[in-house]
Amino acid sequence: MRPEYDVSKGVRGKHYKDLSKGYTSIVNHPDGTKEITHYRPIPDMIHLAPDVRRYFSDSDAVHAALRRLMALIPAKQRAARKARQQAKEHAAQ
Repeated sequence: MRPEYDVSKGVRGKHYKDLSKGYTSIVNHPDGTKEITHYRPIPDMIHLAPDVRRYFSDSDAVHAALRRLMALIPAKQRAARKARQQAKEHAAQ
């Protein structure tokens, strides 16, 4: 990186939460026109915090870890949690 680019006071992840909700890109063209593009987040996408992301190389690693964790939760507790989640989703619609 060139010396004139001083990023020493930059904040890592400063716009992380904003981008997870979608964003708008505006390109100003030399002829004075603007190109505006709206980007919405992908439905059902789960965003991992940067500190969590460092532990997983890809989505397969995340899935493997979560499946091992799920195996530790008793079946009755999983069924009750699933029923509560479905009731919550139904109430939100």
